[in-house]
Amino acid sequence: MVHHSGSIQSFKQQKGMNISKSEITKETSLKPSRRSLPCLAQSYAYSKSLSQSTSLFQSTESESQAPTSITLISTDKAEQVNTEENKNDSVLRCSFADLSDFCLALGKDKDYTDESEHATYDRSRLINDFVIKDKSEFKTKLSKNDMNYIASSGPLFKDGKKRIDYILVYRKTNIQYDKRNTFEKNLRAEGLMLEKEPAIASPDIMFIKIHIPWDTLCKYAERLNIRMPFRKKCYYTDGRSKSMGRMQTYFRRIKNWMAQNPMVLDKSAFPDLEESDCYTGPFSRARIHHFIINNKDTFFSNATRSRIVYHMLERTKYENGISKVGIRKLINNGSYIAAFPPHEGAYKSSQPIKTHGPQNNRHLLYERWARWGMWYKHQPLDLIRLYFGEKIGLYFAWLGWYTGMLIPAAIVGLCVFFYGLFTMNNSQVSQEICKATEVFMCPLCDKNCSLQRLNDSCIYAKVTYLFDNGGTVFFAIFMAIWATVFLEFWKRRRSILTYTWDLIEWEEEEETLRPQFEAKYYKMEIVNPITGKPEPHQPSSDKVTRLLVSVSGIFFMISLVITAVFGVVVYRLVVMEQFASFKWNFIKQYWQFATSAAAVCINFIIIMLLNLAYEKIAYLLTNLEYPRTESEWENSFALKMFLFQFVNLNSSIFYIAFFLGRFVGHPGKYNKLFDRWRLEECHPSGCLIDLCLQMGVIMFLKQIWNNFMELGYPLIQNWWSRHKIKRGIHDASIPQWENDWNLQPMNLHGLMDEYLEMVLQFGFTTIFVAAFPLAPLLALLNNIIEIRLDAYKFVTQWRRPLPARATDIGIWLGILEGIGILAVITNAFVIAITSDYIPRFVYEYKYGPCANHVEPSENCLKGYVNNSLSFFDLSELGMGKSGYCRYRDYRGPPWSSKPYEFTLQYWHILAARLAFIIVFEHLVFGIKSFIAYLIPDVPKGLHDRIRREKYLVQEMMYEAELEHLQQQRRKSGQPVHHEWP
Repeated sequence: MVHHSGSIQSFKQQKGMNISKSEITKETSLKPSRRSLPCLAQSYAYSKSLSQSTSLFQSTESESQAPTSITLISTDKAEQVNTEENKNDSVLRCSFADLSDFCLALGKDKDYTDESEHATYDRSRLINDFVIKDKSEFKTKLSKNDMNYIASSGPLFKDGKKRIDYILVYRKTNIQYDKRNTFEKNLRAEGLMLEKEPAIASPDIMFIKIHIPWDTLCKYAERLNIRMPFRKKCYYTDGRSKSMGRMQTYFRRIKNWMAQNPMVLDKSAFPDLEESDCYTGPFSRARIHHFIINNKDTFFSNATRSRIVYHMLERTKYENGISKVGIRKLINNGSYIAAFPPHEGAYKSSQPIKTHGPQNNRHLLYERWARWGMWYKHQPLDLIRLYFGEKIGLYFAWLGWYTGMLIPAAIVGLCVFFYGLFTMNNSQVSQEICKATEVFMCPLCDKNCSLQRLNDSCIYAKVTYLFDNGGTVFFAIFMAIWATVFLEFWKRRRSILTYTWDLIEWEEEEETLRPQFEAKYYKMEIVNPITGKPEPHQPSSDKVTRLLVSVSGIFFMISLVITAVFGVVVYRLVVMEQFASFKWNFIKQYWQFATSAAAVCINFIIIMLLNLAYEKIAYLLTNLEYPRTESEWENSFALKMFLFQFVNLNSSIFYIAFFLGRFVGHPGKYNKLFDRWRLEECHPSGCLIDLCLQMGVIMFLKQIWNNFMELGYPLIQNWWSRHKIKRGIHDASIPQWENDWNLQPMNLHGLMDEYLEMVLQFGFTTIFVAAFPLAPLLALLNNIIEIRLDAYKFVTQWRRPLPARATDIGIWLGILEGIGILAVITNAFVIAITSDYIPRFVYEYKYGPCANHVEPSENCLKGYVNNSLSFFDLSELGMGKSGYCRYRDYRGPPWSSKPYEFTLQYWHILAARLAFIIVFEHLVFGIKSFIAYLIPDVPKGLHDRIRREKYLVQEMMYEAELEHLQQQRRKSGQPVHHEWP
């Protein structure tokens, strides 16, 4: 205790010093002998100034006498403390003796009775010093933009005082009465208050409104380690930071002279979030005097209250038996039909928000975020997090970051596309193909296909050049680096958000076990090495067995996907000749395009049908594994869904990119499937046009379908629900909980569908971007709409989801990093194998006119098309024709010593392709690793700040506890010691 006593002794030197609030809020360096003194002084000034106007825990007398400044009392005059100061002590200075009854008393301010069971609470246990003031008076002291005012709005019980924290819905005609009755009695026994009310529009529907009182909140907040604010933050500044502060002030003045960024939100329309400016710690009833409690109705946010109630609903029994527990099972067996937290009110108002302010947080989110007119504005992430929870807030933060990072990728991709567009007519390859009027290509099918002039492929050659030009390699390297920069800077952004939202200390160990896991393995307990408490344990043998079954199911579904792709390939082979002999001249002329387009549409239908089966199978396999926590369940389910849908979406694209036209053989000796159907060849201008068509159609159709299912389908359902209500009632007003009931529920998998859609899009944007440089632009346009669709859907069309906590985007970050690695490999193969970049490169420097540098002014690709086509004798086809036709390959002519054998140029090109793949991958992976090393996951300034705040929190906890003990000694008349007894 020498260290602390020395700090106390230095505290004596501050005798007689008065510190005002305005002086404290300035950044000051800490005294070396009293390290946490400025923070303590600031927190005291903060709490006492608030107690003058908003505290519901102080008496009127003490409130009127609250000081406006803080006097630091010297130790030698500690006994001369004015008695008025004792009267000013709020709950922040309550005694340990009062704490046992304190939390039990505050929540039971009135006898409560509902229609199911009588519950009476003893009012004698209330602390008389705490007077709850009239709400209308309280609201007048707060501006419309004050967070406490907005957060206090929401649906209430019939008494107009108790806030509704959760809603249960059931049908009166349901026969599961005993289960519901037992469940509701157990909820009351846990400390919840229930109130029943029938629906207005449907007499068969009954709503159970749930309110969690203060004492129950305290108990479960402590049990769940919920972090709450206990001191106002103060910031330490050294000489360097002061000089940086002067520079920031200078730049701020320059910025004020410039035009305001139209994308920035008007911050005056949003309330200040007080909890983001406070130190927080795990809530404890024994140390409740540490926390800033100015209003018990707003101390715990709506999201926290709903999360605590749901925790209780998930762990309350409805029958005897260890497995008969949880609201989820009651919904599955039909006892209840829904359970959800209510919205805070309507999202629209008859009065404009600019003049009358927001009615509630939902109204504010709609006006400043969900409206289509806000598509170009930054998102109010703090308000999203406050209303929907950290998990949904992180999703929208990631989606906004991804959309913003797509802007440079879309610009570069558009430049590559326009480069190909402007140089298309100057392309030597396109010019030679368009002028080849006397070159005939060999038939692409056996029966109905005839000889085709090479110049008939002129349009295809020009379109192919748009996606296969000199900028392709550069763009592939750029996108690989872009993916790394995107992920690394997102990690930094996530670290800043987790610090701002107070998620640094939140660990997965704080997550509670899933009720299904507890019910399954309650007989097998081991001691948790972190908490030191016994908890259910899944044996390793059981876990491995279940994982093997799950993996087998995954491989079965992937094989089913490959089978479906094989069926589409067979379809292409069968209808190829049918389209070639079609009576309609357009299809007969462009039969290859018609075959590819029809196959793409059929493949898309198969994809959407298989997705329905995937979801159910993945759900069953994940439940079979019995994950320990909800995050483990979500990660396991998300990984399965991603694998299923990734293979489902990309298997046909991989076939076109790397297998189409690679194993067809040559004229006179074609390879056939089942010795019947000849394998499909690429178009004379190459296979890249087929790959572009496949990617473009699937990406476009899938985005349209997803947007319709996300917004169009709920809009139609909600419109029909409102239409039925209007037919049943006329003048009666519908309460908020009934309006919420008529909205669509959020799907059972939470944000999995939202993340999955964006991650699959990220795969489309990066994996085959060398073949489709417009993919980032399409993704950007879709995401601008997607953010507004999701915002509108969450605010207006869906019931309020359960606010959940999370520190990151879960397993999706690892999946994105895996996609980034796969993208490098895939693009290397696309450039080397699918495109003609390597054959053109080899011809230009080995076989073309510039090979010997004889005529450097001549086009180095002159004669490339003729060099890339081999000869075949038509008389060998048995068609009654003579002469020669051409086909894409590097084989010897019929008159050579080894006809139709691979030439030396073929092996040179093959070696160049392999060398390019190796060099490209090592170069890009090296750049990616170097960039990842240069960009730390946590900014250095934030890292130092986090460490310092941990240090300050420990000091302030010590100071607060010491000050509390001194106060107790003063009250009891004992001598005051300035160190621990």
